Amino acid sequence: MQDFIFYLKLGWEHIISLDALDHQLFVLVLVAVYLLKDWKKILWLVTAFTIGHSITLALSVLDVVRVPEKWVEFLIPLTIVITAVDNVLMRNKYNSLMKMNYFLALFFGLIHGMGFANTARMMLAKEQHIFVPLLGFNIGLELGQIAVVIAILIVQFLLLNLFRVNRKDWVLFISSGVFALSLKMALERMPF
Repeated sequence: MQDFIFYLKLGWEHIISLDALDHQLFVLVLVAVYLLKDWKKILWLVTAFTIGHSITLALSVLDVVRVPEKWVEFLIPLTIVITAVDNVLMRNKYNSLMKMNYFLALFFGLIHGMGFANTARMMLAKEQHIFVPLLGFNIGLELGQIAVVIAILIVQFLLLNLFRVNRKDWVLFISSGVFALSLKMALERMPF
């Protein structure tokens, strides 16, 4: 149980810490197109990301998949850039955009999962079973994502309902800002 709690906290910190800006930006740009009433869809969305993240994290820890860290660190912000561009281009087609975001969350979760793989590989002893640590980490990650989503939805609710910000303007503003930040990250991390 102690191992489980340790990895649960690690998963939580992986998304909540100040060093997790790339993950927070990804969640922000994914969730920006949803409304508070879409909370069930949002839960499925963050779960799709966690599933993708879990798959490659497990494959990386088991040494089935190994991608050079410099490429992973470049690809993570690139996934955020693509998601932000998708939001801007499809901002008038919310239903199509929401469906696309499920795919992006799952597929890009695969890439994000490789970001923690080297650290996880070093932390897990060879004789240790990976199920409990990965389960704890992924539950912590999921709980952290839900906390980030709740914060985003509260801010969004206040802006859209109290301050009467236009929904399309909100999506454009968030997506443009996230695009700029993640493009800067991608350019700084270019592996070539």
